[in-house]
Amino acid sequence: MREFIPPAARFVPLPAGFAMRRGGTLTGARIAYETVGRLTPERDNAVLILTGLSPDAHAASHPQDTDPGWWEAMVGPGKPIDTDRWYVICLNSLGSCKGSTGPASIDPGTGRPYGPDFPELSMEDIADAAAHTVRALGVERLACLIGTSMGGMSALSLLARHPGLARGHINICGAASALPFSIAIRSLQREAIRCDPHWNEGRYDDANYPRRGMFTARKLGMMTYRSAKEWDSRFGRRRIAPQDRADEDDPFGHEFQVEGYLECHARRFAHRFDPNSYLGLSRCMDRFDLGESCGGTTDEALSRIRLEKALVIGVETDILFPLRQQRQIADGLSAGGADVAFLGLDSPEGHDAFLVDTARFGTPIAKFLTTL
Repeated sequence: MREFIPPAARFVPLPAGFAMRRGGTLTGARIAYETVGRLTPERDNAVLILTGLSPDAHAASHPQDTDPGWWEAMVGPGKPIDTDRWYVICLNSLGSCKGSTGPASIDPGTGRPYGPDFPELSMEDIADAAAHTVRALGVERLACLIGTSMGGMSALSLLARHPGLARGHINICGAASALPFSIAIRSLQREAIRCDPHWNEGRYDDANYPRRGMFTARKLGMMTYRSAKEWDSRFGRRRIAPQDRADEDDPFGHEFQVEGYLECHARRFAHRFDPNSYLGLSRCMDRFDLGESCGGTTDEALSRIRLEKALVIGVETDILFPLRQQRQIADGLSAGGADVAFLGLDSPEGHDAFLVDTARFGTPIAKFLTTL
C-alpha cells in the first residue's frame, strides 16, 4: 500500500475525531490541496475544484511544481479558469491515496496503513472534509465551486450540507445519484480487484500486489470514460504490428490497437493508485443519493440548494453519467431560484471529454466565470 503525493501538496488537518457518516472516526487525518493564483484582500475570488475518482490536487502547473497538471489546459493565466483573476484551490478527496487520508495512510492507532480497516467512506464525508478545508484556508464564501465527474457528486453534497459556502457552481458530467448501469460497471471493477489472487482481503503489499485485478478494473473504467464513437474513429479495426506484439505466441493475446491502448493505460494507472482507495471511492459513488442524504427526493434536495448562478454541462456521448442526469441537476437548481445555464455538448470523447475537449468546454466555463 502506497500513497502518491505530488511534490507541492500542502495539507489541512481535519478536526480531531472526524466523524464518518457511516460510522467510525478519523484521528490525525488531513486533506491535501494545492492553490494557483492569489487570494484578494477581500477573500472573494476563491474557486474550489473537486475532482473525479483518481486525480490528485495538482490541477495545473505553478512555480512550486512546474509539471503539467491533470487540468492544465483549463487552469492557469489567461486560460478558461483564469488564475490572473481567480484563486484556485484543488483538493484531493478524502479516502484517496494522493495526499489526503485514505486506506494507504498510516493509522495512528496501529502504526500501519489502514488498508481494509479504513472507515466506510461516503460522499458526505468527502464534502464535509472539503468544506472544512476551505474555511481553514480563510475563505468564508467561494466565488465558485467546480465539480467534475465524482466531484460533481461531492460538490452537490457540499452545497446541500453547507449552505451559503458558494455563490456560483459549475457541475461538469456530474450526478445527484448513481444509476444502475454505473453501479454495475463499478461492481465489476471491484470484483476484478477482489478476485485477484494477490488481493489478500485488502492486505496486499508491493511484492504481492493485485496487479491483474487493477488492470482489468481500469480497462472496464476506460471503456465507459470514452465513447464508442471515439473508439471507432481513433482505432477502428487497426491491428498491432506483429513486431510490436508482446504476446505474439498467445492466440488470445492483444491483436487490435484498441486492446493495446487499454493495456498500456491500465499499466500506467495500476501502480499509481491504491486498490483499497479505488474500492472505497467507487463504492461511495454507488451509494450516493442526494435525496436520500437530505431526507427527501433528489429533485427536492436539489431545489433546496441556494445559489446565485450555476452552469451545468454534460456530454451527449457520456454513458457513465448520461446527459439526463445533468439536466436533472440544472432543473433542480433552477427550481431553487438559481440562474442556471445548461449545456449538452456534442463531443465524441464521452465522459472524459472535459479533460481533453478544451475547445468545447473552455469557452462556456470562461464566459460563466466572468458573470460572477
